[in-house]
Amino acid sequence: MRTDQSNSAEQYVCKYADMVYRIALVNMKNKQEAEDVFQDVFLRLVENLHKLQNEEHIKAWLIRVTINCCKTRFRSAWRKRTAPLEAAGDPAQEPCEERGEVYDAVLKLPEKYRNVIHLFYFEDMAIRQISVVLKTRENTVKSLLSRGRTMLKTALGEEVIDV
Repeated sequence: MRTDQSNSAEQYVCKYADMVYRIALVNMKNKQEAEDVFQDVFLRLVENLHKLQNEEHIKAWLIRVTINCCKTRFRSAWRKRTAPLEAAGDPAQEPCEERGEVYDAVLKLPEKYRNVIHLFYFEDMAIRQISVVLKTRENTVKSLLSRGRTMLKTALGEEVIDV
């Protein structure tokens, strides 16, 4: 690998590490599996960095690859044959200090709502950006956001302010 490519890969790891980890954690709901996805995503970045065009393309690519890696893990034969540890005995399932009631409610949403809510509120992405990353129409993203907010309001038992 060229040194300049290695340096730029490190730059992107530093810049997008938190975002990739949060998306993986939201999808996997397990710290260890989120860390595995995190490693897979950045290994793929190193392998494919020469194909990526610009900063915006790299961010969208990282989000899409993170979501795809999570889906691949869920479909894996190994995951289907294993039983998860009980949450009480598994330190990975203990709440993070940064997680609150709202974040925990987001984690309980179905995947399609969870991803859109996370990208919109936690990653500050616009509806148009989300539609490009998730390869869906803007109206679909708006519908998923609306339904996700409704589910959150029901789960939290209080008003969720629409932004």
